[in-house]
Amino acid sequence: MSESEATRWEYETLRPPRDETKKEAEDPKAELNQLGAEGWELIETIDYEGGGTKYLVFKRPAGSSEPV
Repeated sequence: MSESEATRWEYETLRPPRDETKKEAEDPKAELNQLGAEGWELIETIDYEGGGTKYLVFKRPAGSSEPV
Protein backbone atom coordinates (compact mmCIF):
# COMPACT_ATOMS: atom_id res chain seq x y z
CA MET A 1 0.00 0.00 0.00
CA SER A 2 1.46 3.34 -0.99
CA GLU A 3 1.57 6.28 1.39
CA SER A 4 -1.17 8.06 -0.58
CA GLU A 5 -3.47 5.01 -0.13
CA ALA A 6 -2.90 4.75 3.63
CA THR A 7 -5.84 5.70 5.84
CA ARG A 8 -5.39 9.04 7.52
CA TRP A 9 -7.01 9.47 10.92
CA GLU A 10 -8.34 12.34 12.95
CA TYR A 11 -8.74 12.20 16.71
CA GLU A 12 -11.14 13.56 19.32
CA THR A 13 -11.10 13.46 23.12
CA LEU A 14 -13.90 13.52 25.66
CA ARG A 15 -13.32 14.34 29.30
CA PRO A 16 -15.85 12.43 31.44
CA PRO A 17 -17.87 14.58 33.87
CA ARG A 18 -16.21 14.63 37.30
CA ASP A 19 -17.26 15.58 40.79
CA GLU A 20 -15.12 17.13 43.51
CA THR A 21 -13.66 13.71 44.47
CA LYS A 22 -12.16 13.42 40.96
CA LYS A 23 -14.28 10.32 40.27
CA GLU A 24 -16.62 10.06 37.31
CA ALA A 25 -19.78 11.85 38.40
CA GLU A 26 -22.26 10.72 35.75
CA ASP A 27 -22.61 8.41 32.79
CA PRO A 28 -21.41 10.10 29.55
CA LYS A 29 -23.66 7.82 27.43
CA ALA A 30 -25.35 10.68 25.53
CA GLU A 31 -22.00 12.20 24.50
CA LEU A 32 -20.67 8.76 23.53
CA ASN A 33 -23.73 8.03 21.40
CA GLN A 34 -23.38 11.40 19.67
CA LEU A 35 -19.71 10.78 18.86
CA GLY A 36 -20.59 7.28 17.59
CA ALA A 37 -23.29 8.73 15.33
CA GLU A 38 -20.65 11.09 13.91
CA GLY A 39 -18.40 8.14 13.05
CA TRP A 40 -16.00 8.28 16.02
CA GLU A 41 -14.67 5.02 17.49
CA LEU A 42 -13.37 4.74 21.08
CA ILE A 43 -9.77 3.54 20.94
CA GLU A 44 -8.14 4.37 24.30
CA THR A 45 -8.61 5.79 27.76
CA ILE A 46 -6.06 8.00 29.49
CA ASP A 47 -6.25 7.47 33.22
CA TYR A 48 -5.19 9.51 36.22
CA GLU A 49 -2.24 7.99 38.07
CA GLY A 50 -4.35 7.32 41.19
CA GLY A 51 -7.32 5.94 39.25
CA GLY A 52 -10.21 7.36 37.29
CA THR A 53 -10.43 8.30 33.64
CA LYS A 54 -8.98 11.62 32.49
CA TYR A 55 -9.80 11.36 28.76
CA LEU A 56 -11.55 9.06 26.33
CA VAL A 57 -9.77 9.02 22.95
CA PHE A 58 -11.63 8.46 19.67
CA LYS A 59 -10.58 8.20 16.02
CA ARG A 60 -12.22 8.16 12.60
CA PRO A 61 -10.93 8.34 9.05
CA ALA A 62 -10.00 11.94 8.19
CA GLY A 63 -12.52 13.66 5.96
CA SER A 64 -15.54 11.87 7.43
CA SER A 65 -16.71 14.92 9.35
CA GLU A 66 -20.18 15.08 7.75
CA PRO A 67 -22.72 15.24 10.58
CA VAL A 68 -25.31 12.46 10.57
